[in-house]
Amino acid sequence: MKDGVLDEIDRKILRTLARDGRISNQKLAETVNLSPTPCWHRVKALEESGHIGNYAAVLDQRALGLPDTVIIEVTVDRHDDEIFQAFSDALAELPEVMEAYLLSGEYDYLIKVAVSGTEGYERFLRQKLYRLPGVKHTRSTFTLRCLKRAASVVP
Repeated sequence: MKDGVLDEIDRKILRTLARDGRISNQKLAETVNLSPTPCWHRVKALEESGHIGNYAAVLDQRALGLPDTVIIEVTVDRHDDEIFQAFSDALAELPEVMEAYLLSGEYDYLIKVAVSGTEGYERFLRQKLYRLPGVKHTRSTFTLRCLKRAASVVP
């Protein structure tokens, strides 16, 4: 990486790490046609520049007993900083919430939640979501099947 611009080797490193974050430096170097030391230096530079933000294990929600994904649109009752902050902070504490976005448009938030069937979803709504500060209205959609899942964008 020179002056913050990724070259093709950097892109290969990022694509390989996106597929397998546990790959050894030796194997990564072989994959991108570098020797281990320059490969390690490039990975460190990519981490320091923020191109690599994190390494994580992707857990299987089905194996964890939460096979269903629900997309929930939420409208809050007031549009002020206090409500947005309180709602966002409380939402971040809910383990079922996999992703949450503040939106422009008809709804204020879009939330992706892992649940166990309709009973698990009802329990999440009644015991957690509806108790968060500022919730005025929700609209939910059960997903049928995941067509694509990526932990990050790949260059």
